Amino acid sequence: MADEPRALRPASAVRARATSALQRLQPALAEHARASLGARDAAALLARVQRRFIDVYQALDEVYGATGDLDGLMADLLRLVADAAATRDDDLRVLDHRREIAPDWHLREEQVGYVCYADRFAGSLAEVADQLDYLSGLGVTYLHLMPLLRPRPSPNDGGYAVVDYRAVDPRLGDMTDLEQLAAALRGRGISLCIDLVVNHTAREHAWARRAAAGDPVYRDYYHVFGDRSLPDRYSATLPEVFPDTAPGSFTEVPGLGWVWTTFHDYQWDLNYANPRVFREMLDVMLFLANRGVEVLRLDAVPFLWKREGTACLNEPEVHSLLQAFRGLVGCAAPAVVFKAEAIVGPDELVRYLGVHDRHRPECELAYHNQLMVMGWSSAASRDVGLMTQALSRMRPPPPTTTWVTYVRCHDDIGWAVADEDAAARGLDAFTHRRFLNDFYSGSFAASFAHGALFQANPVTGDARVSGTAASLCGIEQALELDDRALLGQAVRRLLLLYGLAFSYGGIPLIYMGDEIAQVNDAAYTDDPEHTQDNRWLHRPAMDWAAAERRHDPASVAGMVFEGLRQLGAVRRGLPALRAGGDTRPLWTDDPAVFAYARIHPREGTFLGLANFGDFATSCDAGILGAAGLRRPWDALAPDGRFGLHEGRIHLPGLGMLWLTDD
Repeated sequence: MADEPRALRPASAVRARATSALQRLQPALAEHARASLGARDAAALLARVQRRFIDVYQALDEVYGATGDLDGLMADLLRLVADAAATRDDDLRVLDHRREIAPDWHLREEQVGYVCYADRFAGSLAEVADQLDYLSGLGVTYLHLMPLLRPRPSPNDGGYAVVDYRAVDPRLGDMTDLEQLAAALRGRGISLCIDLVVNHTAREHAWARRAAAGDPVYRDYYHVFGDRSLPDRYSATLPEVFPDTAPGSFTEVPGLGWVWTTFHDYQWDLNYANPRVFREMLDVMLFLANRGVEVLRLDAVPFLWKREGTACLNEPEVHSLLQAFRGLVGCAAPAVVFKAEAIVGPDELVRYLGVHDRHRPECELAYHNQLMVMGWSSAASRDVGLMTQALSRMRPPPPTTTWVTYVRCHDDIGWAVADEDAAARGLDAFTHRRFLNDFYSGSFAASFAHGALFQANPVTGDARVSGTAASLCGIEQALELDDRALLGQAVRRLLLLYGLAFSYGGIPLIYMGDEIAQVNDAAYTDDPEHTQDNRWLHRPAMDWAAAERRHDPASVAGMVFEGLRQLGAVRRGLPALRAGGDTRPLWTDDPAVFAYARIHPREGTFLGLANFGDFATSCDAGILGAAGLRRPWDALAPDGRFGLHEGRIHLPGLGMLWLTDD
């Protein structure tokens, strides 16, 4: 913890010190690497270290340079990296070499992700492996399994209170099962992503137990205070994550003191001002990489650094820590990429992809939270002005990184509507957020949605929303009313939102059950472990009976499954949708029509048009020229034709066009 950010040394001076440090450290590292890796792989490791050393050194200098022996820390970390590289299986080393030759693998247009809880999808890790035909049939190339490392007993924040980073939740299997599943996925060209909770551990973790027992070494792994004076000063500017169920950010632990607990009293925040904590977490990352994990979703990364007088979010040291982790893991396991779980404002979001004064490699992937929020906002208001405004302001990610685009996830929806974006459209941000809460919780008179408020704060008036995508899109309401017209609209609305995610640029994610239009699970309250957390409303167990109906085109499951499968199939044939290009929102003359152009430097131009209105409409065809299209055709239409006459482009209600040049 620090009161002020450390003044950065001139970049040229840091580079000179880094170059000198590399010269000093390289001989011992080379000797150690040759002894454990052999000449060929040692040479590869040293080349990676040389390429990344300055970035890592500068990042660690910004965090630890004023307080310790940076050369000693670097020597220790590089030895850890070399040891991890030496214990990496041969097939993972082959994957490393392939990824170094083709480092754009995660940017390709064939990428489609799927997100699920292993137990709610299939039961266990071994049973997930039995369902790979299902995933392949959907076109999945990236599988994100929700928290599966060993958690504390319930309550455990849905698995995000980890007791052991090196063990699997015994209800799902063991580490051997995880390795075997990763290998099976790899054989099908599917990359495995898992959650790594980097901000905190469970209070039952071995480090926390030793801290509570009075070990001063492990006490410094956490933020511990002898009295309330400092916690009270920090609390003056800290937001509450769970004001309803876990108010405050500090918990008194008898015999220890006041512990920083951003989320729940059983989740203790790690102290990254201690370089031992950084080393421990790097060791965990390398361990998981060597089990076959290809994507590490870094949970709650904005919270890693604490500074009095701030919200303790997105501090500069957070990015320095991520840059150092990125460089060091890349030396041992270049096949692995990072995904930032950073649900923050648009101005902060792109920083997690390395957008700073100069590009500094950080995470390759980050959730496009703004796209998700604005999609739901437009679906409720039937007006895309706010979405166009907000997305137009966002800086593009570096060309070696990309967004993860999604419609729903395991979490609630928080309405990240910036004041300046709302004001630019003549809206009040607070009022619009309240409208969205009313609409999606079903209290708005004309709403089609069945959802529920989550963590409503009566003091601030803020709240978030829970509910499956199908229920929030109106499918549940239409089924209850047995209204085929409303059902058709609701299905088109769901596919419209997914069509946006599939074509905006990035890796689209399908949340488990959305592909068969699963609705809310009202029975979640029957489980005493879940009854106080209505996010389980949108975490139902996989309905395999409904999944069997995916082959029936007349069923809701069949319509949605085939719709998503087709989106993926068409996407694979559109190189302009590969990441690396820039997506640019365009204004149309119809308030319900959202337009966005993908201008790829090599693969050509793509124009997406999405009608968020319930009824057919049109927009000025001049937008084709604005996007740079000369001979447009619709990739979603079997014959490529679309409605174009009298200078207008015509779209059906809740319809979408994917236009490109022939």
